[in-house]
Amino acid sequence: MILMAEDDDDDRELVRAAFRDAHVPVGLEFVDDGQALLDYLRGEGGFEDRPRPAIILLDLNMPRKDGRETLLEMKADDDLREIPVLVLTTSRDETDVRQSYRAGANSYISKPVTHAGLVDVMRRVREYWLDLVRLP
Repeated sequence: MILMAEDDDDDRELVRAAFRDAHVPVGLEFVDDGQALLDYLRGEGGFEDRPRPAIILLDLNMPRKDGRETLLEMKADDDLREIPVLVLTTSRDETDVRQSYRAGANSYISKPVTHAGLVDVMRRVREYWLDLVRLP
């Protein structure tokens, strides 16, 4: 299962459609922000008995707790740091790229502006992270 932290409903629907069109063979779950992501991963706040995700797709710009803070907190937690985090965001800011990698991101992907581009990204995520890489 892949868990995505994304606060924008339209972006969720675009990712859901791209997942389907890229034939990603695992489930996709969503949370609204970084705090909900941490609650989900820790089994708190209504997220008890949830499966542990194989991969996390993380938006940087979200309410309550943004992706930057969330990534730092995840990678500082012994129980969560091994989960691969792929930053998937609209930001192309070089500072965001550097900060994300310094904080422990496994990949940084700028969201494509077309459906075909997003399908291609999801296909590549599937090929690398689900077909090629051995995950913990």
